[in-house]
Amino acid sequence: MYNLFAVTIPGLEPFTQQELSSLGIKPKSQISKNIPGESKEDTGGVEFDASLIDLYRANLHLRTASRILARLGDFYTVAFSELRKKASRLAWEQFLFPGQTVAIRVTCHRSRLFHSDAVAERVAGAISDRLGKPSPFVKLNEGQESMPQLVLVRLVNDHCMISLDTSGSRLHKRGYKVETAKAPLRETLAAGLLFAAGWDGISPLLDPFCGSGTIPIEAAMLHRRIAPGKNRIFGFMNWKNYDPKMWQSVLEDAVSQEIPSSTPIIGSDRDAGAIRIARANAERAGVKEDIQFSCHSFSDIEVPNEPGWIVTNPPYGIRIRSSRDLRNLYSKLGDVLRVVCPQWKIGILCSDKYIVGHTHIGFEREIPLVNGGIPVKYFAGHI
Repeated sequence: MYNLFAVTIPGLEPFTQQELSSLGIKPKSQISKNIPGESKEDTGGVEFDASLIDLYRANLHLRTASRILARLGDFYTVAFSELRKKASRLAWEQFLFPGQTVAIRVTCHRSRLFHSDAVAERVAGAISDRLGKPSPFVKLNEGQESMPQLVLVRLVNDHCMISLDTSGSRLHKRGYKVETAKAPLRETLAAGLLFAAGWDGISPLLDPFCGSGTIPIEAAMLHRRIAPGKNRIFGFMNWKNYDPKMWQSVLEDAVSQEIPSSTPIIGSDRDAGAIRIARANAERAGVKEDIQFSCHSFSDIEVPNEPGWIVTNPPYGIRIRSSRDLRNLYSKLGDVLRVVCPQWKIGILCSDKYIVGHTHIGFEREIPLVNGGIPVKYFAGHI
């Protein structure tokens, strides 16, 4: 069994727990904010224990996780010699080949070992000691992606936690979003909004500010049960214990669960270039025929007669500079939706509760999140 940690955008942890449970993987009850060496946006997460096959399944299926870490070990250390000695006792040989290049990302807080370059050098030395051959390494700073195997080292109050990345590039990189429009939304956050909305996967879904199409595409993939990691490679594929036959079995099982589309998913935007990008992204994701994309203002939206869900990320004045009065935009949005979408459920991602209030929609829940490093909230309610 492996002690694993699914890193998430803070606020998405309950939905990652929900996803793990749906895979038959029992998450641990405690949600942690202590993330080894992750970017400022990815500071939440869920801990769980899993077998190798479940590690593969989690990377393939989780829609709201940013990456999955395997916790290799932890210990207290106050000297560099002690750090190297204790790190060399970890079971590196289960994962790495002798001489394999690694990337090391280090964070140090309130510890006597505070020089991150020196910490990285000692950990690389420990790997070499354990495997009997020098392991070339590169040191990564916060937010950098890595091509070699990523090792994350976190020192807090002289307590050292060492983890291995299992995912490779972050899991929001599904492979379909080659182009983006203004203020792009992470795929993991878009999926989280759908979970937060409580969308049943059957009723109509509308995004009247769809941009490059992330929310409708994630909705179509969720509805059709298309695994988000279906078309990408993962870090664990470079491990010594990687089992290609086991992975192929997991992938084939995922593909066998896919279903055809049977629900209206609608994305619109006034930007013709954004709609062109959205259609191209949907085609790469294999859901182009499942989404009705159109170019027009939200005031001209057309929806099915049956009530559904609106999940959207409209402009909110920080990520997009605009001279428009956003209060008027939100007020008009509320007026249009009350006429066109009565009885629909709605969720809006926005940084400003005051601006959202101009829709005059009764929002019942607020979920704090982070979007592009900006604190935001997801406002959910009924029209």
